[in-house]
Formats: sequence, C-alpha cells, structure tokens
Amino acid sequence: MTTDRPDPGRSAAGSDPGPSARRSGPGPAAGLPGPSVDRSATGTSVGPEVVTVGESMVVLSPDPTGPLEAADRLGVSVGGAESNVASALAGLGHRTAWVSRVGDDPFGRRVLRHVAAAGVDTSLVAVDPGAPTGVYLKDPTPGGTAVHYYRSGSAASRLGPQVLDDPGLAGARLLHLSGVTAALSPSCAALVRRAVADRPLPAARVAFDVNHRARLWSAEVAAPVLRGLADAADVVLVGLDEAGALWGVTDPAAVRDLLPGPDLVVVKDADVGVTALPRTGPGVFVPALRVPVHEPVGAGDAFAAGFLSGLLRGLDLGRCLRLGHLCAAPTLTVAGDTAPPPRRALADRLLALPAPDWASLDPVGVGLLTTTATGRNG
Repeated sequence: MTTDRPDPGRSAAGSDPGPSARRSGPGPAAGLPGPSVDRSATGTSVGPEVVTVGESMVVLSPDPTGPLEAADRLGVSVGGAESNVASALAGLGHRTAWVSRVGDDPFGRRVLRHVAAAGVDTSLVAVDPGAPTGVYLKDPTPGGTAVHYYRSGSAASRLGPQVLDDPGLAGARLLHLSGVTAALSPSCAALVRRAVADRPLPAARVAFDVNHRARLWSAEVAAPVLRGLADAADVVLVGLDEAGALWGVTDPAAVRDLLPGPDLVVVKDADVGVTALPRTGPGVFVPALRVPVHEPVGAGDAFAAGFLSGLLRGLDLGRCLRLGHLCAAPTLTVAGDTAPPPRRALADRLLALPAPDWASLDPVGVGLLTTTATGRNG
C-alpha cells in the first residue's frame, strides 16, 4: 500500500482462535442445483470463481411480521452478508465457495445445509466443537427493522488469516469480504487485513463491502479501521448513510475522494440510486427501482452480488449497477435475507432497456417480482 492510505487497523473486539475444527464436507449435497467445487477421485479439480469469507447465523424473525416483544412465534432462517452474496452469485451462474466456521450444533448444520442448497461450495467451512453458531433476532417496527445479536464468542469469531491458504482457492477471480468480519475478533480483523493487504489469492480482485454494524462496534472505533480496509481493496461498496456516519461525508464524490486507492467505489443511496466511481473517468449513476418493501435486510448483499456478477461478466458499469438493482428488488419484498435472483433472460432484457424505460420500469408488471408486499418504496 502507498503511504498516503490509512493502514488497515485492528479491531478491538476479541476472542482467541480456539481449538482445531474439522471440515464440514465436500460441498453441496448430491442432487442440489448450482455449481460446486469438484474434488473427485479422478484428480480433476474445478476451483471457485468467487470466494466469500465471513460469518453466517441462524435468524429468528416474528411470524407473522411484527414487533419482536409481541411475537408468539418465530420463523427460523439463515443470514450472513458473505454467504448471502455467495448464494446470489451461485444463482447467477458463478462457481462460488464460502469460507467460514460454524458450531458443531443443530444451528451450524442448518446454516451449512441452507448455504449448500443454494449451490455454494461449503467444503472449506470448519465445524468447531468448542464454540456455538451465532444467532440474531429481527425486530420489525414501523420505523424500520432492528437486529439483536447473540454472536459473541461464536465459532466464526475464531476465523483467522490462515483460512485463505487452501490451494483450492488459488485460481479465484474475486474475493469478497465485509466490515462485519473485521469487527468480530482480533483474529478476524487480521484475516481481513491480510486479504486486502497481502493478497493471499493473487489472481483475485478484492471486493470489500463496508457494512458497518453499530451493534458490533461504534462509529468512532470503526471509522479508521474500515477506511483503511476499504482503501486497500480493489472494489468498495458503501452506503452513503454509513459513509456519513463513519467519515462525515455527504455525497458520492466526497466518498471517492476519501478512498483514492480502489479501482472502483460504489456508493448506495437507499431508494435514490447507486453511483459507481472509477479511479479515472466519469461516475455512473443508475436510479433505484420502485419496489414495495417488506423487509430491507439482505438487499444490500443482493445488490453486491448482482453488481459483482456484472463485473465478472465484463458488463459496463451502467449494466453492472442495473443488475445489482435487479437482484436487490426481490430481496426487498420477502421476510428473509435472500431471494432468488432474476432469470438470466429477463435480466438481460431489462439490462438493455433505454434509460427512460428503466426509470419508469414496473418490477411487478415485467415479471421481476411475484409479490406485491406493502410498505415504503425502496
């Protein structure tokens, strides 16, 4: 890194890497759709195109949707920024592997089964007999959805820099991480620092989603750490609201000025739209689709997956941003953290629309959405 960039800092969160753990298995179960890593006895091996690293947890949500304190029943699902991205990328046709650690418990087995069912290779997920799988609860209210974490000392908090040393990952084209991981423990922070600074996957571009979680660490503590990590990455995704809370900037151009290092900075402005700012040349803005929102959690991960898929396919920035919006839209209309991405034929048709037609697009009318959930537009 050049000396004018902030050094990727250290997280104050803490846990020891703990005892050794076993691997979870060969990847997606037989008969499930989607790509996987083939480690067959023939000696042939097809490695992942995309690697994501981070914690996934069991998610408990009121059923039916409403305030948590009034709920009599909770629905059980799975969520985690990096596995959400991996699942969506697998659904878009990319070979993906998710690297993580889960507890040797029923929740850990559920997480593994859920992610593998999306077509993601989970063979590099460690199963830890000495620490639990994390859990979080959603608390939907008229003012938005709050989350309550039960993840301190979780198995994933014992991840460390060595998890990227597996030779099966060496040919990956993209490594995706987020600021959530950096907040979990010193060993997790070291993992993210090594990923962005030392480049253990030399063929991979590094994508970093800032993903500040105030319940994990304060803006005051997180701001310099996340800035340093982001500035060392190749592609950065950040919400304009979180950039304001962390660094006091209020427009996409100011975010780009704050992060001169990456090849590309992508600034998301909620229901307004998203701006992609390359290191050189003009920025590109694409307005958000008008979507009836049921639950916003996970939509940012879906957007990231669509955008990154566009980069992997060699699309121009405008179409990359559109594909991000097309993937985020279905996720906004469901209670869970993920939703299937659009069919390739439909997505390609919508990517090619003239700008005025995109701006007036009715996601339900064109078949992008199959639900008409009520709520604010997003």
